[in-house]
Amino acid sequence: MVKTLQNKGLTVFVLLYAIFNIGCKQEVKQELIEEEEIPTGYYTEKYRSQYHFTPEEKWMNDPNGLVYKDSLYHLFYQYYPDSTVWGPMHWGHAVSKDMMVWKHKPIALFPDENGFIFSGSAVVDHNNTSGFGTKDNPAMVAIFTYHDMEGEQAGKNDFQTQGIAYSLDNGESWTKYEKNPVIGNTGIKDFRDPKVFWNDKAEVWTMLLVAGDHLQIWNSPNLKEWEKVSEFGKETGAHGGVWECPDLFPLKIEGTDEVKWVLLISINPGAPNGGSGTQYFIGDFDGTTFTTDQVDHKWIDLGRDNYAGVTYNDAPNNERVFIGWMSNWDYARETPTEKWRSAMTVPRALTLRKVGNELSLFNYPLENFEKHVALAYPESRIKILPTRKRIIPLKYSNQSKTKFTLSVPNAQMYFRNKNGDSLSIDIDRDKKLVTLDRRKSGNVDFSDKFSPGVQQMKIPNLPDGPIEIVLLLDHSSLELFINGGQYVMTNQIFPNEFFRAITIINNSEEELVIEDFTEHKVERVWD
Repeated sequence: MVKTLQNKGLTVFVLLYAIFNIGCKQEVKQELIEEEEIPTGYYTEKYRSQYHFTPEEKWMNDPNGLVYKDSLYHLFYQYYPDSTVWGPMHWGHAVSKDMMVWKHKPIALFPDENGFIFSGSAVVDHNNTSGFGTKDNPAMVAIFTYHDMEGEQAGKNDFQTQGIAYSLDNGESWTKYEKNPVIGNTGIKDFRDPKVFWNDKAEVWTMLLVAGDHLQIWNSPNLKEWEKVSEFGKETGAHGGVWECPDLFPLKIEGTDEVKWVLLISINPGAPNGGSGTQYFIGDFDGTTFTTDQVDHKWIDLGRDNYAGVTYNDAPNNERVFIGWMSNWDYARETPTEKWRSAMTVPRALTLRKVGNELSLFNYPLENFEKHVALAYPESRIKILPTRKRIIPLKYSNQSKTKFTLSVPNAQMYFRNKNGDSLSIDIDRDKKLVTLDRRKSGNVDFSDKFSPGVQQMKIPNLPDGPIEIVLLLDHSSLELFINGGQYVMTNQIFPNEFFRAITIINNSEEELVIEDFTEHKVERVWD
């Protein structure tokens, strides 16, 4: 039962609960939980993320133009300033010194006579190959897809072309190239999402373009004149939908000097759990051609809400930093927010590691994230006998990081609130499977595609022994990281009120002992 008390404007309630299982002795424990008042004001609307990037208002989708220059991380993004549903695309803009606290900037790129401004990338032209700037003041150059809506509506297949623009004041203002588009279209319906980087192997700029069901690779000496040099993927990878948002970069295999190249390709539909998802390939790049002997389909995230993610150009210390759009085209236009729509994932560091005989791409929150992890709420030593469970109160609820080590093969955990909403995660190392169920997580009826069933993630290559579990819970999302980011699931949730407890069930035949269960408060990043 719950007894409500009033104390200095804060609501404090006593949670009395039982830990039991059929045939097991009933145990009773009383906990005091502080229920925080929901603040009012800036960035406090219902479901508003408190430590994930969201636009102040209106529609947002893919991250674009991720680039670092003059001590600032730039985040451009697909933006429609007139509605909370998709419309004529612009490039929104925000900057940050640590990729957690963001400052909103004016819209960077607007539609023009060539079309809407679809997804793309940005580079710093340090050697002034384009002639747009100088070596002392190199231009920031944006490369993007023009989408001619009138051409599409007229039934043409050449309505997507590639354009460029440049800035000489670190992204504050932009000039579009007078000879746009720089790459035309010979009749490919889906021909978009240019990712550009400086190619040290060939000493040219390299552009990745998706062309329907495969990738094209183009090279240029100056960002203006481009030549197609190779293709990849017609017979490789998942092809359940259109390919989108490519990225290609080198990574050292951790603990060695060996370098492999990683190619990201987003696909919609066709993800393992339905709708949108991002696959990756590990292989080699010789300056013109990407090759791989990979047979299995690999996915950067097996949740339903991490799409169109790409990485930063020119990040400090050559760190490979990834941000994804935290949504899914199955229901993105229908999520139950009012002033704004959509958020980004937390920024993640990508690393390449060998586990057993297999190379895997790990993704895990940046170290900068920890600077915003504040108060810790450690639980005393937790012991759970076989077939029993433990209910642990959550002090910081939907603005928290929960971390612990799981030592038994099989366990289930679920978040609950007093409204009856629940979010369940089942980790079964015997079956090598994680199951996530958000069908009763709160407001799920806005789309019949949001939770048509449970989500599954295969975990075939986990090492033996205890594994780390990290759960990042924000007002409308949960990001699950297993074994330092070897396996990841990102999901939107819309609970009717904050979750107030997590229940851990020991489904193994041995005792579960958790020495390091800690719930941390994650600081709000919006002033």
